[in-house]
Amino acid sequence: MTATEDVPRAPADALTLAEIAGLAGVSVATVSKVVNGRSEVGSETRALVEGLIQERGLRRQRRRIKPAGLIEVVFHELAGDYPTEIVKGVRAAAEHHGVNVIVSELGGRHVPGQRWIKDVLGRRPAGIITVFSGPTEEQRLLLATRDMPLVVLDPAGDPGRGVPAVGATNWSGGLEATRHLLELGHRRIAMITGPEFAFSSRARLDGYRTALDAAGIPADPALIRRGSFQIEDGVVHARRLMELSAPPSAIFTANDGMAIGVYRAAHELGLRIPEDLSVVGFDDTATWRWANPPLTTVRQPLAEMGSAATEMLIKLATGERLGQRRVELGTELMIRGSTAVPAC
Repeated sequence: MTATEDVPRAPADALTLAEIAGLAGVSVATVSKVVNGRSEVGSETRALVEGLIQERGLRRQRRRIKPAGLIEVVFHELAGDYPTEIVKGVRAAAEHHGVNVIVSELGGRHVPGQRWIKDVLGRRPAGIITVFSGPTEEQRLLLATRDMPLVVLDPAGDPGRGVPAVGATNWSGGLEATRHLLELGHRRIAMITGPEFAFSSRARLDGYRTALDAAGIPADPALIRRGSFQIEDGVVHARRLMELSAPPSAIFTANDGMAIGVYRAAHELGLRIPEDLSVVGFDDTATWRWANPPLTTVRQPLAEMGSAATEMLIKLATGERLGQRRVELGTELMIRGSTAVPAC
């Protein structure tokens, strides 16, 4: 286990244990117990000490991660290629620094429960990367007082003030995908989005709307359907879209899984891809590259995002200053066989 200077990094005027003890009117030993999560401190005293640490920061000695040190990667759920690609990147960077990786999941939740925070405090990793999820402010404070730096990867919501985060250029990806369909001649372009709470989902939808607006095409609310990144969303919404009196000639989905759901619905409806319906996904995960026809999609550099988050975390764990706390890696449109000029 190692220490950091603070999470977020302590300012130059951060307080020492002794200075916090003086302001709180308690002993240095009491402050140390709070910092190390000991239970024998009254609730009012604990709240006072934690408040001072949150407000002013805690000055610590720099240490190095031991070769046997651990970092923990926390997923909201372990399903599909998405976590696999991220873990590849995390492990590659961690191995370079001689650090081991453990993986945990939240059972589909995007905010850790109290059981998770208790378990992670017991495991005492050198640092934590949360993926498409993030601790509450109270949980972040607990991690900070126990010297556990945090980096949020593909944040589902606001990662918190000063918390380092790694994401992708989701707005640009949505813009590029929609522009591609417009350039082919499509005008009735539908979008199946991800959940409203997800930053990535909202950014991809904004990119879609921006591309339509730039082409002078009003966004039709009937062509925008809300999904939750599940394959079934693509099946259900594609069926309903194709039942419209003026159905779309192309569908852009906010992830590859929903795009494959669109493939399934098209097959059931007797529609050919791309002759009758063009489809674009988002992520470029390995499984869907083998779809028939191969899926046109926006590549999200998941492995590179995992590596970048790990490098940031290790810098924090060894007391280094980050050059920037918010990093966005570029997306790229991968044109394959699922898009073509509209039939009419």
